[in-house]
Amino acid sequence: MGQLSTRSIRTFVLRQGRLTEGQQRSLDEHWGTFGIEPTEGGIDLSQHYDQTAPVWMEIGFGNGVALGHMAQNNPAVNFLGVEVHLPGVGHALVEITNRELSNVRLIRYDVLDLIEHFMSPASVDRVLVYFPDPWHKTRHHKRRLVNATFLDLLSTLLRDDGLIHFASDWVPYARQVQSVVEEHPKFECLPAGDEFQQIVSLRPETHFERRGTRLGHEVTDLVIRKLPN
Repeated sequence: MGQLSTRSIRTFVLRQGRLTEGQQRSLDEHWGTFGIEPTEGGIDLSQHYDQTAPVWMEIGFGNGVALGHMAQNNPAVNFLGVEVHLPGVGHALVEITNRELSNVRLIRYDVLDLIEHFMSPASVDRVLVYFPDPWHKTRHHKRRLVNATFLDLLSTLLRDDGLIHFASDWVPYARQVQSVVEEHPKFECLPAGDEFQQIVSLRPETHFERRGTRLGHEVTDLVIRKLPN
């Protein structure tokens, strides 16, 4: 787990959270099995899973509870979790081993650098971005993860007709994302309907969603499709 980011403007603040004994033990015992280290030759995901299956990438998985829940309920999907915060990675490993999952792998890295420098084109079928930091203050909006540059990267990472599922409890951020998608030539937002509802129903309630709901925030889901070339 080396350098996390080379960017001057980061979409995250690296919190120095304390590792519990259980998280540290899981990192020591299980990172070698479930962790992927970015290397100069790039990442061939097919070499890291026990099955050939669609790949769903969750960006910023927090403590890994939602990731573990989805992986357990969708065993025919390979899940890739990307997170920078070490305690969250440790907790996700606890989730993986407690649930006896074999279809999850983790990467600890800045996802923007990861996609730009290490991920193979058209290697992911679905990207999940659940309750990213909204960076409320206007002067911090440049730190928001989802913008035109991010969509440019995902247009290479995703297969044709691949999906982005974005959820936020900050309505101005969701509106901004929708506007960016509408202006991007490679993506479109799915309308509310059966397909939209089926995709949204797969998202478990997260810690950040519960906190937002307690604060009276409205939750918005967007399902975004990559248009075929």
